[in-house]
Amino acid sequence: MAQPGVLMTKEPAPQSVPASDLPMKLSEVALNTGAYSSSGLATAGFRTAKYLPGEWHQSNYDMYHKAFAGCKQGEHDRAEAKDLAEYTAQRAQCAQQDSTTALGHRLQNTHFWKSELQKEIEDLDAETSLLAAQKLRLERALDATEVPHAIATDNLQCRERRQPPDLVNDEVERELLKEAELIRNIQELLKRTLMQARNQMQLNRDHKEICERDWSDKVETYNIDDKCGRYNNQSTNVQFHPNSVKFEESASTPETWAKFTHDNIYRAEREKLASGNLRVLIDNILHDVSEDLRRQCDTVNEAFAKRCEELEDTKHKLEYHLKNVLREIGDQEANIAALKQAIKDKEAPMKVAQTRLYDRSFRPNVELCRDEAQLSLISEVEELTESIAALKKKLMESEQTLRNLEDTQMDLEKDIAVKKNSIFIDRQKCMAHRTRYPVALKLAGYQ
Repeated sequence: MAQPGVLMTKEPAPQSVPASDLPMKLSEVALNTGAYSSSGLATAGFRTAKYLPGEWHQSNYDMYHKAFAGCKQGEHDRAEAKDLAEYTAQRAQCAQQDSTTALGHRLQNTHFWKSELQKEIEDLDAETSLLAAQKLRLERALDATEVPHAIATDNLQCRERRQPPDLVNDEVERELLKEAELIRNIQELLKRTLMQARNQMQLNRDHKEICERDWSDKVETYNIDDKCGRYNNQSTNVQFHPNSVKFEESASTPETWAKFTHDNIYRAEREKLASGNLRVLIDNILHDVSEDLRRQCDTVNEAFAKRCEELEDTKHKLEYHLKNVLREIGDQEANIAALKQAIKDKEAPMKVAQTRLYDRSFRPNVELCRDEAQLSLISEVEELTESIAALKKKLMESEQTLRNLEDTQMDLEKDIAVKKNSIFIDRQKCMAHRTRYPVALKLAGYQ
């Protein structure tokens, strides 16, 4: 646009505006420019604040052009704004639908893992309860072994009170020692297994707690995402949170999120499998323990029965021999009495014969003759002397035999007393005590 008071030169009409749109004719424009212009007159200094007609028309033309261009631009901008608004509304609606769909998928994933965790928690809880029952069986079985151990120890101590020669390392004692050693080994095994069961139960509880924490987080997350999924443009409880678009540095990725729960379930499954295997092992151990103890108990009882039978048989034989010895002692005493009487009976004939010889020794002179009577008397005395010597010798032998028989009687009576004592210990003390041996069910921890 021309400035006031400035000499205007002739300018060509603008080519971009159609002729039908111009408010004045081209001839009028030409009158105000070129040779018809008043630019450069001497009076310009007196009207510098005024526009020339040509300038006025040019100004109006520029204004019309500007207004026309502005209208066109406004229409264009409005069309673009409308299109942009519709596009952004559609994009916003699609983005919201995509977000809602993504939240739905997330809810499905969260529900899946939450259900898996809940199932794993229930399985771990049930497995821990089953293992606790097996642990109770172990404790009962360990307590039940105290009775067999006390019985075996008491049997060994009682049999130490046997008297020689019955104080012997016989089959019963060897089996009792084996039984005591077996019980000690079983108690050590049960203690180790019991400790293993306690550790496994603690591991089960720890992994159950881990799964419960994960499950609790999943439940809270599910409720949050479910709440978010219900939001829409008509919700009244939504507001601006400009800083919520930031990503937390500690935030997990979908892969690490799924792997975290998968690892928790995997470890829980591993412990559940280990717990199940331990339960089977405990069941087998208790079954074998009860069978081994009862088998050894039966072996010891058989050894006791056999030993008592041997002792009874030996006692009966000793009593039979004692009866014979007592009868022989009686016979020998009668024999000694008879021998003494026989020796005494020889005293009178000896006196007669010796008296006769003595009196005949006083025969005078030639009358002191070794006649037949004298020889007969001498022979009688010699015979009586030999008889008495033989009887005395036999009496000494009989008396020695009697003493030997009496010693045998004492030995037999002592041995019989020893056998009775051994039978009393084995049968009345040991075998009677063994009747309190626990049954197989109690040794297996069921009672």
